[in-house]
Amino acid sequence: MGSILRFRKLCYVEPVKFESFQPQKIDKKEETVATEAKTTLEKNEKRNKRQPKEWSCINSCCWAIGYLCTTWWLLLVLFNCMPATFPGFQVLESPGTRLKLEGLTALHPVVLVPGIVTGGLELWEGKPCAEGLFRKRLWGGSFTEVLKRPLCLLEHLALHNETGLDPPGIRLRAVPGLVAADYFAPGYFVWAVLIENLAKIGYEGKNMHMAAYDWRLSFQNTEIRDQTLSRLKSQIELMYVTNGYMKVVVVPHSMGVIYFLHFLKWVETPPPMGGGGGPGWCAKHIKAIMNIGPVFLGVPKAVSNLFSAEAKDVASIRAMDPGVLDSEILRLQALEHVMRVTRTWDSIASLLPKGGETIWGNLDWSAEEGHACDLSKKRYSQASAGDKDTNDSDVKMGFHVKESKYGRIISFGKETLQLSSSQLPSVDTKEFLGTRTNKNTNSACGGEVWTEYDEMCRETIRKIAENKPYTARTVLDLLRFVAPKMMQRVESHLSYGIADNLDDPKYTRYKYWSNPLETKLPDAPDIEIYCSYGVGIPTERSYIYKLSPNDKCKSIPFRIDSSVDGDEDSCLRGGVYLTDGDETVPVISAGFMCAKGWRGRTRFNPSGIATHIREYQHKPPASLLEGRGLESGAHVDILGNFALIEDVLRVAAGATGAEIGGDRVYSDIFRMSDRINLRL
Repeated sequence: MGSILRFRKLCYVEPVKFESFQPQKIDKKEETVATEAKTTLEKNEKRNKRQPKEWSCINSCCWAIGYLCTTWWLLLVLFNCMPATFPGFQVLESPGTRLKLEGLTALHPVVLVPGIVTGGLELWEGKPCAEGLFRKRLWGGSFTEVLKRPLCLLEHLALHNETGLDPPGIRLRAVPGLVAADYFAPGYFVWAVLIENLAKIGYEGKNMHMAAYDWRLSFQNTEIRDQTLSRLKSQIELMYVTNGYMKVVVVPHSMGVIYFLHFLKWVETPPPMGGGGGPGWCAKHIKAIMNIGPVFLGVPKAVSNLFSAEAKDVASIRAMDPGVLDSEILRLQALEHVMRVTRTWDSIASLLPKGGETIWGNLDWSAEEGHACDLSKKRYSQASAGDKDTNDSDVKMGFHVKESKYGRIISFGKETLQLSSSQLPSVDTKEFLGTRTNKNTNSACGGEVWTEYDEMCRETIRKIAENKPYTARTVLDLLRFVAPKMMQRVESHLSYGIADNLDDPKYTRYKYWSNPLETKLPDAPDIEIYCSYGVGIPTERSYIYKLSPNDKCKSIPFRIDSSVDGDEDSCLRGGVYLTDGDETVPVISAGFMCAKGWRGRTRFNPSGIATHIREYQHKPPASLLEGRGLESGAHVDILGNFALIEDVLRVAAGATGAEIGGDRVYSDIFRMSDRINLRL
C-alpha cells in the first residue's frame, strides 16, 4: 500500500520534468518503487477483469429472508391502511364493546399467567458479546439486535446444566407488567387482544395484573431465585383488598396452568418450603381459575424436543432440504444448538407426559383408539356433562374401529408398528448402562460437548434403535439414559407418576405440586375451575424415528422419519401420529382432569370444586383481514378467539359456569376419559 501511495505522489502530485533527451541515471530505490507500483497496477487490472463471484447458498438464504420480511411488513401496512368497513367484509364487533353495551362492568380483579416462551426476558448482566444490550429484551420483542449475534443469544438463554439457575456472569430476568406478554413480536399478539377487551369493560392496571416469571426455570426455582411466587401472593392479596374484597379470577395459559397449580399448593404450605398462607387462603382470595390451553398431563411434543430437538414442522423442513438444518457452514448446526440450550430449561421437562401408560396407553392400547383423523368428515355435536350418551353413541362419527398405536410414543421403524407387543423386544435401558462409560465415549469428537449424545458410543446408540417402541413409562427411562445429567436435575423438581396414597408425607414435597395426579386441589368448594381449549386441529401424539445418516461428531444420532406415511384414512403423516387437539396439546391432556379426574368429589378434588369444559371448535380465518382468526382454536391464537374472550369477560364480571352455559364439548373427551382406568 505504501508503494502505491508513493507512486501516486510521483505520477500525479509531482510529475517528472524531462529537461533533455539524454538518458538520466535513476536511483535504485526509485526504480524499485516504480516496479512495485507497476506490478500492483497490473494485479488490480487482472482482478477487475475476473468474473463475479458465484452465488452462494448464504446469499440465497439472506435474500429469501429479506423477501419474506419485506412481504410481511407490506401486508401489515396494507392491513392497517384498509378501512374498517371493507366492501364485502363486515368486521365483527369485539366482545368487550358488545358486552359493555349490555351493561357488563369490571367486578373481580383478573390475574393473567403466561405460558412457556411467550414472556419477554431482558438482560441485566451479560458477556462481552452482549455489550450495549443492558435491560433490552433478549427474548420477545423485535429481536433486531440479538439476530445480529445469534450464538451470543443462545449463550445467554442457556441456564446452568447442573443447578438450572443462572450461569456465571449472566442474568436474564422476566420483563414486568402487561407488556411482558401482550405481544411476542411486533404484529404477533399473545395476550393483547384479551387485555384490550378487558379494558373496554373497565379493567386497568389496578385490577388487572400479568404474573410474569422466568419461564425457563423450574417452578420452585422461580421462587428461590426471584421470589416470584411470593410476589404473586402479595399481588393477589393487594388486589383483593383494594378492589372491595372481591375474589380474583385467574387466567393461566399453557404451561402457566401447571405453574399456577404449583402455586395453589405452595401458597398454603408452611414456610420455608411454602408461602405460609394457611389452609383457607385459596378459598378466601380466588373466585375462578380459567385454564386456557391447559397442559395438565403434558404433551408428546416435549419428548421429541428433548430427544432430537424436533417436532413435525422441523422434520418436514429437514425432509424438503436436509442441508438447511444440518449444514456446518459457519459452524451453524441449528438443532444441536437448540438441544444444548433447551436441555438446560426445566420448563421443557415439566411438559413431559404425566400418568404413564394409564393415561397415554401401552404397546397395544390407548384412550384415543379408533380416533377419526379426517376431521373435516367428523360431525361434531355439542354435548354436556349430562348427555354423555350423545357423545358416546355416535360411534361412527368419532371412533372408527381400527388398530391404534398411539401408546408407542417413540417407535423405531414403521415395521415396529405392525408387530404386537409379544413380538417386540423388551425395553430395558439397564442393559445399556455398562456401555456408557468414559472409555466408550466418542473421543474422536473432542472439544466442547454440545449434547450428551457425544458421551455415548455408537454401538449403544444402535442398540437403542433396534426395533424398539417406547411408551410414556419407558420413554422416561430412555431420556434418563440418553440425557442423565438433565434428568437428574429435572427429577429433583418434577414428577410424572400417579399417587397411590395422596396422604403419604412424601407428596408434601414441591416436586409433586405441578402434577395433578400427585397432588390435591385446595379445600375451596366455592372455586370454579375451567378447562378451555381448542379442538379440531391435528395434534402430534407419537413419532416414528430412525437413525440419522449423519455419523459425524457433535450431531444428533436420531431423527423423525418423515418418509413414513399411513393409509389414506390413517393418522400417520410424515412420521408423526396425529390426534385431536389444539395443534400442541392433545385433548386427553387438556380435558381429562375436568372431565373425570376432578369431576365431583375425588381423591384429587376432595372438596368437590366445580369443573367445566369449554371447547372451541377451530375455524381458520376466512380472509387475511381476520388476521390469525376470530374463531381459532390453535394453542396461542385461541387467546384472540372472540367466544373465549366473551367467556373470560363474563366470569370476570361475576357470572358462574352454569350461567355461561356449563360444559361445551365437541370432542370425544368424555369417551376417552371413560376408557382410562384411574382410581378416583
